[in-house]
Amino acid sequence: MTNQTASSTRRWRTPIAAFVLAGTGLFSAISLQAQVAAPGTKAMSSTSAITAPALAPSTGPVYNNKWEVYGGLSYSNGQAGQALPKHYNMGGVEVMGTYWLTRHLGAVGDYRIQAGTSPVSPQASVFGLNRVLVYQNIFSGGVQWRGFKNRYAAIDYHALAGATHGTFDTAITGYPPPPGGGQVPTTATAGLYSNTTSPYGAVGGSIDFNYAPRVAVRIQPDLIFEHFGTETREFFSISAGLVYKFGKR
Repeated sequence: MTNQTASSTRRWRTPIAAFVLAGTGLFSAISLQAQVAAPGTKAMSSTSAITAPALAPSTGPVYNNKWEVYGGLSYSNGQAGQALPKHYNMGGVEVMGTYWLTRHLGAVGDYRIQAGTSPVSPQASVFGLNRVLVYQNIFSGGVQWRGFKNRYAAIDYHALAGATHGTFDTAITGYPPPPGGGQVPTTATAGLYSNTTSPYGAVGGSIDFNYAPRVAVRIQPDLIFEHFGTETREFFSISAGLVYKFGKR
């Protein structure tokens, strides 16, 4: 009985082994056929790899422009009278031009016009005055230094000196006298400076976010110095706008 069982097992193993060997031979033939190149083509080696084409280098800003023009909206605070207890807020525009002498050093010209309404002294209430319009025209020039820069952004620093002309009597000039005659307000009774020109200075910086090789978005804060009264006072200013670069240095 044992001999019959062993003989039966050998009969099953023989077809299975033949099947496995046949399958192995078939797989080897298919693999060999896959490696044979079609007519007119080059066979792929086993070490071939698919690689992505190299990307072209970025064509970002190279900071070799000769001229730069900036224009933007600005905000500043100030004080319209020597003894007024409160500051006033001004809004306006700023235009700055830079001529780059080197890759880092530039000569700057700057113009700003800003206007706002200022509180007045309490005695002006008899004239019905609460807040009055004042404005400044500011001309300055100086130097600009380019610091950190890359293809995305650049940081600049500047120092400016010039003059600001303040007009403080816009709401007072031509003020009608009260019925039956009497006094009219003046800048003195309103606690305001007389229309005058003051020395002006600004130190600050800017950060340019490059939008294109010739165009950037700028944010520019400043510390402002002016001397309308008997002392130099400091105020804050900030502007934001667009920079356009042109000319090759």
